[in-house]
Amino acid sequence: MTDQNSTREAHPNKPLDPEARGASFNTQNPSPPQEKQGGILDKIQQLGTPGLPSFQSNIHCLTIIGQIEGHLQLPPQNKTTKYEHIIPQLVAAEQNPNIEGILVVLNTVGGDVEAGLAIAEMIASTSKPTVALVLGGGHSIGVPIAVAADYSFIAETATMTIHPIRLTGLVIGVPQTFEYLDKMQERVVSFVTRHSNIKDEKFKELMFKTGELTRDIGTNVIGSDAVNYGLIDEVGGLGQALRKLNELIIASKENLAGREQEQQQGGMLQ
Repeated sequence: MTDQNSTREAHPNKPLDPEARGASFNTQNPSPPQEKQGGILDKIQQLGTPGLPSFQSNIHCLTIIGQIEGHLQLPPQNKTTKYEHIIPQLVAAEQNPNIEGILVVLNTVGGDVEAGLAIAEMIASTSKPTVALVLGGGHSIGVPIAVAADYSFIAETATMTIHPIRLTGLVIGVPQTFEYLDKMQERVVSFVTRHSNIKDEKFKELMFKTGELTRDIGTNVIGSDAVNYGLIDEVGGLGQALRKLNELIIASKENLAGREQEQQQGGMLQ
């Protein structure tokens, strides 16, 4: 003890041995490089990439993928979009002043009719500018969701299947069942024709067409055909969709500024 104390007194400013410092640090705190390496490995396992580009955006991206899940939970091996996840996102985007537009990206096989219509009505009723982009497929009840946006794009190779709605489970063979089915189908037809440029007669013609689908009644519409029918506004991809959404955001800001100016002038005249 006497020798160690005398050594410290003789060299009061001498730094501690680096190895001793490192040993002391390692016993107190975990190594930051190991933590960083562990985080990168987690990202690779979860996302397939060591990192994602991140920045504060004024656009909220809403993805509709796989099968749209309704009131019944689908098997775990199915990729699904749950409406109880989508609706809160739309509410939050509507209330968030930092979100100025919503990009809806679809690659869905369809799913529950009422859940799909609920999502479509939410998109159509939001005050923020919206653009939809169909990639891969926007089938069945995905069609109303695609046309619910202010402007819609479809990739050149993407497809949209238009067919009559179907019932699963117990079906009671009475006239009321078919009347209910017809009313539900009319809700879908009405929504699509109100939010797109396709005519009611043409949409029903595509819906009830025979001879094209091997195991169903209906039509498989590809890329530019969807635009020619008036179902989708334009053929394009991500770049065009974002460009159009930014144009709608700018136009929305200008309209809002114009209304505020008119209100101020009206107040001054009164």
